Amino acid sequence: MRITRYTAWDGTQRVKLDPEQLFEKLADALSYTDDVQQALDWLLRQGLDLDGVHVMGLDELLQQVREQMRERLAKYNLDEALDAPRSKLDDILHREREALDEMRARGDDGALAREKQAFLHDLPPSLSEAIQRLAQQYAFVDPEAKRRFDELLSELNDIRDLEQFQQSHGEQMRGPESLGYDDALELMREMQALKDLERNLLTGNLPTMSPEQLRQLLGERAAQDLERLGQIMLMLTNAGYLTQKEGRAKLSARGIRRIGQLALRDIYQQMLRDRPGTHQTDQRGAAQIRPERTRPYRDGDMLELALVPTLMNAVRRKPAAPLEIDPRDFEVHEADHATTTSTVLLLDMSWSMSWEGRFAAAKKVALALESLIRTRYPRDYFGIVGFYTRAVELKAADLPEASWNMGDPFTNLQDGLRLASEMLRRRPSRNQHVIVVTDGQPTAYFARGRLHCEWPLSFGGVSLRAAAETLKEVERLTRLGITINTFMLDDSPGLRAFVERMTRINRGRALYSRPDRLGEYLLVDYLGKKRKKV
Repeated sequence: MRITRYTAWDGTQRVKLDPEQLFEKLADALSYTDDVQQALDWLLRQGLDLDGVHVMGLDELLQQVREQMRERLAKYNLDEALDAPRSKLDDILHREREALDEMRARGDDGALAREKQAFLHDLPPSLSEAIQRLAQQYAFVDPEAKRRFDELLSELNDIRDLEQFQQSHGEQMRGPESLGYDDALELMREMQALKDLERNLLTGNLPTMSPEQLRQLLGERAAQDLERLGQIMLMLTNAGYLTQKEGRAKLSARGIRRIGQLALRDIYQQMLRDRPGTHQTDQRGAAQIRPERTRPYRDGDMLELALVPTLMNAVRRKPAAPLEIDPRDFEVHEADHATTTSTVLLLDMSWSMSWEGRFAAAKKVALALESLIRTRYPRDYFGIVGFYTRAVELKAADLPEASWNMGDPFTNLQDGLRLASEMLRRRPSRNQHVIVVTDGQPTAYFARGRLHCEWPLSFGGVSLRAAAETLKEVERLTRLGITINTFMLDDSPGLRAFVERMTRINRGRALYSRPDRLGEYLLVDYLGKKRKKV
């Protein structure tokens, strides 16, 4: 007979790690860094919350180790730690002195006896040094004293270590409970093990940590969580998300694609039907049938007949056999007509984008757009440009590990627009768009092939020449028929004024968005341009 017993969850039961969930956690961490290995290290340090179960990270384990050390320091004192071996030595020396006294009383080599007594009198106060000097320079007269000393000598290393431990921690350990020699040795070894564990946890050196030792010091749950942390890299590698290159973790091609899918999923989960920013287009392209929605047929419509609603209309009009169908009964499926577009996303990578999670949000949007277009609109072109003091083209494989640039603090939107127009020229389309995500005004530009950088006239002010040269580039893109839509992540008056000048020239649109709403606004806006209800 099989008996099943249910017990309350206490955190020690085994949790099955899932590579998909682990990679989602890694993708979140990767939003804030350009280094996969660093994101993985953050994950190991912070721990995981999986299906309502918390897996402790290295930092939490480190906190527990330090708490264990603090508890021991507060509970014990070492005042009596060496009393037992010192008492043994005193007994040995007392027995030896008695033997020497008897030797002098018998008149057997009194000079030797006095020399030995003087040696014993001048032993150093340190217990370990006294034992070591006796072992190296003294020959015992009493056989029993010699036997007992040999036993004590076998403990010399422990005694020396305990003396050093007492010197290092004696002032800190003023707790109410005094430890004897054996208990003090055990405490010393526990504290040393905790110290070693603390050092390994600080460096994140998982292979050197023993789950069994952790189990003894911190309990079963800590040991299990350490084993789970050790499995993360192996599971992500075996699942095909990560690879190793020169000893560091790197995203595989599958990992790069998956990050885009996760970014797209996260943004779609936040989107509602009535989010602002939708935009319809008059350009018509291939139709995508919407089988869940129908409407009455109108002259000129494609005859995508919805059979069941059409028959039901005929029955309602004339419920008789044989059934007569009239054009008035026709019900057709609604369709979305998608346009083919070429789009370049200009991503501000200046240092200020690191504030308030701006770059993390912008990067997630770029990943989501790339994934959306690659999977749902494969005939569309989507390019990415990062701009700081200069502009660079970013490939999809580069994007997950892209980050803001502290070394080049200026903002060269002009060069970003120039590079975007070159990329769109190589991908001609009737609908060409540039999407700018930025949090600041331009402070750098190129003139006659030379880079110029200028600080604003005041805090939050305008870099006049950089603004003027950037607006010239906006005029050039406008003449090429390229629409520029700008998403501002800062609502300072200076940035608003500059972007308004851009929109007056280009007749694109500008929208201020918080980092946490950027994904919703931008994806709704893009999809709105892609289709029109007919």
